[in-house]
Amino acid sequence: MTTPPGLPSPDPSPQPGRFGAVVLTGGTAARMDGADKASIELDGTTLLERALAATMTAVEVVVVGEQVPTTRPVTWTREDPREGGPAAGLLAGVDMFLRAPELVAVLAVDMPRVTPGTFVRLCEALNDDHDGALLVGKDGRRQPLCAVYRWTALDRARPKSREDEHGLPVRALLEGLGLVEVPAQGDEARDVDTWADLRALRESS
Repeated sequence: MTTPPGLPSPDPSPQPGRFGAVVLTGGTAARMDGADKASIELDGTTLLERALAATMTAVEVVVVGEQVPTTRPVTWTREDPREGGPAAGLLAGVDMFLRAPELVAVLAVDMPRVTPGTFVRLCEALNDDHDGALLVGKDGRRQPLCAVYRWTALDRARPKSREDEHGLPVRALLEGLGLVEVPAQGDEARDVDTWADLRALRESS
């Protein structure tokens, strides 16, 4: 994959092929009047392309959302029924991997300052006692949608019934998992929840 203009080149993955990635684009964006966040541009590059660049060292990428042209091959899916929330989206994405990876990287499309180096640090933070590693902002807020989880841990944590995945809070899905927190660097943890967030990011570019 060629890095889109204006984006950083990928850092080397500590163990190439260890992880697959799930990019979540299917949120309702209620605080942005229902806008399609994936198509919003920052510095001339859509948020979706930024997310794909951030996960470019993944052996396979599944995008959960409406299908659009992309600069790299990805697998597309949606949670069923739709609008099931990010936990349902993550699990729907995990189900689409051709081969279960050791680690599952997850990234919400509205975190445009995440880079390949972010996932390198998340992977490096894991040891045998951890089920996953997630980014934590400077304000102490955990970002479970910028994280790396062991596939076996997610499989163990998911509800027994697929129907129970719809509307499941991410917090409930991850409850009981041993997660290590990785401090964000720079603006990595900033997300685009409102138009004001987007303006602030554009002004800081």
